[in-house]
Order: sequence, then C-alpha cells, then structure tokens
Amino acid sequence: MSQAPALIRLSNPLARGLLRLGMPMGPNTLLTVRGRKSGEPRSAPVAIVEIDGRRWTMGAYGEVHWVRNLRAAGEGDIRLHGQDVHVRARELGLAEAETFYGETLRGYIAKLPAFGRVFARILFSAAGPEVLDDPQQAALSHPVFELTEA
Repeated sequence: MSQAPALIRLSNPLARGLLRLGMPMGPNTLLTVRGRKSGEPRSAPVAIVEIDGRRWTMGAYGEVHWVRNLRAAGEGDIRLHGQDVHVRARELGLAEAETFYGETLRGYIAKLPAFGRVFARILFSAAGPEVLDDPQQAALSHPVFELTEA
C-alpha cells in the first residue's frame, strides 16, 4: 500500500477541519466513505476535477486508505458548497485512466490561472511526476474514480 508524504499526512487533520467548516480550498473537498474493515465513516481531503458537469477524483498518492475504501464501498459523500452530496464511484479502467491523465487532467490544468498551474506542477512533482508526464504509467499507479450523484 502507498502512503502520502509526511507533510500531507500531518496536514490532513487541519485540511479536514477546514473543509468541514466550508473553507474553500481550490478543487479540494472532503470525501467520506465507509471503512472497508471497520464499516465506520472515514473522511479524507481529496481533489475533485470537475469538467462539463462530470467529476473525477484520483489517488494522487496511489493505493492509500481512502482509495481502497472507495473501491470497496463504491459510494460515499463529498462536501460541495457546504452540503454533503452522495455519490457513486466508478473506477476507471486502464485505457480510460490513461485518457484521463493524458487529455482530461492536462486540459483542466492548462485552464487554471498561472498560480494553479505552478501549484499543480509542484504537487505532482512530489506526488508522482508521471501524472503530468507519462499518462500510461500514471494510469497504472494512480487510480481514478468518476463520481456521479446517487
């Protein structure tokens, strides 16, 4: 199983708290999903890519706990504009994930303001440079889920 860098793990409680309070944090939101072993609700800050009414989230740090929980549960809640929205999660197959990384995500990042593009480059340099530079490798190591309202 993969693990997010220490800085991310240490800052997650703060990010969770701010997101619960409705603090805007760019594309980040709170995902709550049932734990695959405990059955208890587990929350994690995740980034949502939203384009033309469709939403995706990706395991930027690989097979972390929230990815495995979402895969097992197939559904969860995301916090949007102060409201919890129940979603179904469909994991993309390898070809779809490769298209997501090679086209969808690149196009999304290209439309961000300069600060957002720089931040994305820094983030993905730490999380996995293949996310921006090698869509085929990214699809193998960074799961992607499409989220649809249930």
